[in-house]
Amino acid sequence: MSVEASEFRPTSKAEVAWLGTEPIPARPYYDPDYFELERRAVFMRSWLQMGHTCELPEPGSFIRRELEFARASILIMRGQDGKVRAFHNVCPHRGTRLVDEVQGRRSRFSCRYHMWTFAGDGRLLSAPDFEQFNISKEQCGLPELPTAVCAGLIFINLDRNPSQGLQEFLGPIGEELESLAVAKATTFTEYVYDIDANWKLVYDNFQENYHLRFIHPRSGGGGIGPANPFGYPTGFTFHGLHRKQCIWNDAAAPVHPVQGSAFAKAAAGASARGILGGPHARQYFALFPNFFILGSPITHFSHTVYPLSVDRSRGVIRLYWVGEDSSASERFAREYLTASMRDLHAEDRAVIAAGQQGLSSGALEHIHFQTNEVLCRHFYHCVDSRVQRYRDEQSGRG
Repeated sequence: MSVEASEFRPTSKAEVAWLGTEPIPARPYYDPDYFELERRAVFMRSWLQMGHTCELPEPGSFIRRELEFARASILIMRGQDGKVRAFHNVCPHRGTRLVDEVQGRRSRFSCRYHMWTFAGDGRLLSAPDFEQFNISKEQCGLPELPTAVCAGLIFINLDRNPSQGLQEFLGPIGEELESLAVAKATTFTEYVYDIDANWKLVYDNFQENYHLRFIHPRSGGGGIGPANPFGYPTGFTFHGLHRKQCIWNDAAAPVHPVQGSAFAKAAAGASARGILGGPHARQYFALFPNFFILGSPITHFSHTVYPLSVDRSRGVIRLYWVGEDSSASERFAREYLTASMRDLHAEDRAVIAAGQQGLSSGALEHIHFQTNEVLCRHFYHCVDSRVQRYRDEQSGRG
């Protein structure tokens, strides 16, 4: 859905007044104690997006993910029954990491230390001299984690008994995600970056358009036009812990000829596969706590921000595609769009890191969000409410 320049109407203060207008405390963006509370209250208790089912195309396929904030290695695999499961990547015997490969395909997994061997559903199949242990094989399966799939996206929860299932957690957004082309994705392009900044500061940058005109003049700033020089969204929607914005686009905005050609080729490929357009083609979904996905059927763009420490984060950006390249032109289009996205985000990283330097100095007690940064304000309140609830639990008030 493209919104013409003449149709643009900025969001009014009254529409988002329910979120408040007060300054936001700066300390949560650099305080190690607050980060530890976030780690426990948010990341150890939330549904986290970890990959896509296209990475597990057949029984025995597996991927490994390292979650530094949890000091955990996660093994995600498709069992012989076709079900996707996630396990801690540790042998229950003595805790040795079971799998070192990033991805692959196996019918069974054996620990190199003492050769305990497991099936794709986590069951212990065999162990040398197992009769010498005073336990049963049923007690020695791989430690399994809650796992669920929505729109082909794989989610896990580090809490063995989460308070909500994934469907309840996502609410109505889950059905909207299922309508996106990412649900049909068969492959993807990925790039990863590390940055010296708090995960919230990184996340905030990508859920506000206030900076577009200033930071992205070379890359076009996301379709900014005269009627909307800041490229502000056409509206915001909130669903519990999650939020959306509708990306504004001026169809008449000038583009570089090569860029125009790449978009046309990519759009033609999407149209041929029957995935062009759709009710959420310009919707930018921000899922709590750390995942974005843009509903565009051409690029299938997603972005996950992982905390590494209080002032260091890792971003994983993916462009999902439906089908393999059908021609050299389509291959060019995909490579060009990937390079363009990478360049766009490279423009952001230096200014984000500079912001962290300023906040970490302790010079500011507060930071400020304006009306069109309302997603950042909502995000902060959601994180802080989880932190305060956790504090209450630990003090016996919960």
